Amino acid sequence: MNQAKLPIVGVICDQEIIGPHAFHIAGDKYLQALIKVSNCLPVLIPALADEKIINQLMTQLDGVLLTGGYSMVDPLQYQDEVAKTGTKLDPARDNTSIPLVIKAVEQGLPVLGICRGFQEMNVAFGGSLHQELHQHAQFFEHRENKDASLDEQYSDSHKVKLTANGKLAAVLGESSIEVNSLHTQGVDRLANNLLIEAIAEDGLVEAFSVVSASTFAMAVQWHPEWKVSHNPHSTKLFHAFGQACLAKQITRESHG
Repeated sequence: MNQAKLPIVGVICDQEIIGPHAFHIAGDKYLQALIKVSNCLPVLIPALADEKIINQLMTQLDGVLLTGGYSMVDPLQYQDEVAKTGTKLDPARDNTSIPLVIKAVEQGLPVLGICRGFQEMNVAFGGSLHQELHQHAQFFEHRENKDASLDEQYSDSHKVKLTANGKLAAVLGESSIEVNSLHTQGVDRLANNLLIEAIAEDGLVEAFSVVSASTFAMAVQWHPEWKVSHNPHSTKLFHAFGQACLAKQITRESHG
């Protein structure tokens, strides 16, 4: 660790029922990526949708990470048809993460969205989603094979082209990369406040940045947190996010 005090990154929780009890949980792989590559201290943000808690957190955080998850963003959040019966939803997370990301950007906090977090950010700024990409003939299969091993599920599955002179291209130093793909939903209408940073070969938006943000505010549809230290592109992304969080920490403490 280079500095005595690490930047604090809030990590959005999923609300899950395990046995008879409700839990607020976050995946270990995201926390490990923040600790080992971003050099940040992750703290969990419970999915309580409490405005007072969110407002207090904004004064104490140096960054926000919106993780992937097994649930889908509720289509009622973007005025679409009700989700099919049996669709796993997490309204507690939706109602926490959507206002959270708007406040974070407004207050100059670095934000990184991953998979579900990517979809949440699009919805938060007024965009919409395809509920089931595989029902649209123009898109190839973006879902993982759940019968395969985790290593196979998270292996590279398609290429994305990075926007020339874009923010993500600058971070990665590439014009295109191979990424993994483990998602059912995807961008339908991109929010006006978002700028495309990467696009798949089938035309699906796979990364974007927030136009109005004063600092790092990007999201990717793939999973860079998976074995992050083994993938140079993932390492660069989490490192850049960590550097932005460090800069925010220095600014916050100098004004504290």
